[in-house]
Amino acid sequence: MRIDPYSLELFISVVQEGSIARAASRNHIAPSALSRRIADLESAMGLPLLIRSPAGVELTEAGRHAFSRAASVHDQLQSLAREVQSLSGQVAGVVRLYANASAIVGFLPERLKAFQARYPLVQIALTEHISDEVIRACVDDRADVGISASSKIPGGLDSWHFADDPLMVVLPLDHELAALDAPTFSDVIRFPLVALQAGGSLDQTLKERADAVRTPLNLSVTVNSFDAQCRMVEAGLGIGIVPTSAASAFAGSRGFVRRPLDETWARNRSLRVHALKKSSRLKAVQALIDSLAHAEG
Repeated sequence: MRIDPYSLELFISVVQEGSIARAASRNHIAPSALSRRIADLESAMGLPLLIRSPAGVELTEAGRHAFSRAASVHDQLQSLAREVQSLSGQVAGVVRLYANASAIVGFLPERLKAFQARYPLVQIALTEHISDEVIRACVDDRADVGISASSKIPGGLDSWHFADDPLMVVLPLDHELAALDAPTFSDVIRFPLVALQAGGSLDQTLKERADAVRTPLNLSVTVNSFDAQCRMVEAGLGIGIVPTSAASAFAGSRGFVRRPLDETWARNRSLRVHALKKSSRLKAVQALIDSLAHAEG
């Protein structure tokens, strides 16, 4: 039985996209050619892996097992390639970087640009996730480097300061709190809030602080991005609490005002770089850690 690693990669893509056509477009291959690859893979394994329909594809029981193992094999092959590249003496290869939204919106683009100007042979595979998932990916060795706002760092990770990112309040222009230089959390939670995705570090922090003062949060609407949050505030649907990085990203907007949140825990919020504790790391991984952890910002 011969299994082509490229066919495994295409199989993974089909499952992730839920469609042969979309996976074909993503991988720049004709749908008919991709379909033949999957058929050859099923023939090699002796069982159907996918249930096909006009709406897309679903995994069979055998397909679910094959997908789990294929993803593991794919990661191992990628790791092998990166290890061999590191032996060339050059700083080269692919670095898997997981980061939360505030890092991506605020500080990361310029730092990655500077890094890639210095190390043009390094490819950054960037994935956005909430902070807790960034931590899990680092612990599970699915990410070489992570950036998160998590304050609870497992013992198996190394961690470095990345950037200070205190919290701010964004308000409609005519809101009564706009008259304050720095509203407190108690001031803010008297009003409806435009909240960010459940489960993120900011969402958890606000819920914990609300529980501590025994005041339920009044959520007017929940969105999944900082730009959506700021747009909702602009429209007058509530006020928002966002990191400075996100508030700065929308500095050109005149539809709302920004005020620092006058709480110690809000002022002390920071982002950190994480990596699994190892006796040595690939050169490209170490170079990225050094660049992110030692950059100004």
